[in-house]
Amino acid sequence: METSEKKERTVIHLQMGDVHEYFGSVANVFEFHSAEELGITYGSLRNYGLSPNKPYINNKCIIRKGVLHQKAGGRGQILKK
Repeated sequence: METSEKKERTVIHLQMGDVHEYFGSVANVFEFHSAEELGITYGSLRNYGLSPNKPYINNKCIIRKGVLHQKAGGRGQILKK
C-alpha cells in the first residue's frame, strides 16, 4: 500500500475584535469584507507580503497566513497490490 502525499493548503485567518474567520485565499477575504472594513485594499495586502512570520496588523483587524495541516488520505485512490 502506497501512502499519498499531503497537499500543503494555505489558510488566511482574519481577526476583527473577538470575531475569527478563516479563508482559503486573500482574494476570498475581499469577497466577504470591504477594504473599508479591513483598513487595507486587496492590492496593498498582496504587496505587503503576508506570510506565516509576517501578519498584517492595523487598528481594524489582524490578518495571518498559515498552513492547514491535514491527514494524508487515500480516499478515491486505487490501492496497488
